[in-house]
Amino acid sequence: MNSALSQSGPPTEGPLTVAVLAGGRSSEHDVSLSSGAGVRDGLLAGGHRVVWVQVERDGSWRSEDQRLSLTPGAGLLGVDVVFPVLHGPFGEDGTVQGLLETLGVPYVGAGVAASALCLDKVLFKELMAAAGVPQVDFIGVRAERFRIERGPVLDQLVALGLPVFVKPAHLGSSLGIVKVAAAAELEGALQGAFAHDELVIVEAMAAGLEVECGVLGLLGSASSEGAARAEASQPGEIVFAGDWYDYRAKYTPGAMELKVPARISASAAERVRELALQAFLATGCDGLARVDFFVDGEQVLLNELNTIPGFTPTSVYAKLIEASGTPYPQLVDRLCRLALERHAARRRYSY
Repeated sequence: MNSALSQSGPPTEGPLTVAVLAGGRSSEHDVSLSSGAGVRDGLLAGGHRVVWVQVERDGSWRSEDQRLSLTPGAGLLGVDVVFPVLHGPFGEDGTVQGLLETLGVPYVGAGVAASALCLDKVLFKELMAAAGVPQVDFIGVRAERFRIERGPVLDQLVALGLPVFVKPAHLGSSLGIVKVAAAAELEGALQGAFAHDELVIVEAMAAGLEVECGVLGLLGSASSEGAARAEASQPGEIVFAGDWYDYRAKYTPGAMELKVPARISASAAERVRELALQAFLATGCDGLARVDFFVDGEQVLLNELNTIPGFTPTSVYAKLIEASGTPYPQLVDRLCRLALERHAARRRYSY
């Protein structure tokens, strides 16, 4: 990682009061709580004050066992900045980001549009295709279209070549994903994915290594003069024992190993970092992202971009950034400072 990530100073100094927002309504509720606990501990280690705000499964917000009532323009519990650690729908899709904008409080990570775009796997891949970014072949299928055009849709999916991966378009953590090796299994996999989401993405299988890259920083337009723009980490390689990188491999201690640097050529590693930044900038992300790839020799294919990557003890993003020179407490501090910087920059505009 370039020195800008590990050496550039924050826009302000001193301890902050940070609301860690975790839980949420999605099926990734428990993963979010674990991620939030990691962020809380990192902030406390860095000398900050943490206010824990939990989004319950019913959508209510609670802090210190009290249900919160939110007022537009009034901020949130008097904190300096909010650190959302919400995964999946109703947290990573722009809904909570829009609420935080309405409250007028600085928050870590991507804004409304970028969050919504990146959680929609089909829309994200369509944008990447328009930008000329290499990726695996894919088809998006809506439940209504499959109901009306079942036969043609199945024929189109088989033409991708088997095996394929069938995924709900708006979930993460490999939830609801099925690997399909036979045409006869496609319909059942689609129906299973439709139980999670009315939009499903079907992707051709890619050869090669699973490689991930962390991005840290702001869009150039949001950065103050002299501040570091977004930079990409060293790529890391995901090593796991199973057939593919599923939920168990992601969240079971010891089920996967992260190798940094990845066992790929220098030119492929540079291509990974280049495409990670291209995707980050094209989608309008801010603060942080984890960008995932398949690398086969010199071929680099983008898989997806996660605007709120996991912060659990087994999660990759923090390990990538730490291996590139920024320890965990400094990382969460830096993300809060970036949020404050972006918020201040945006307040200079007239709407």
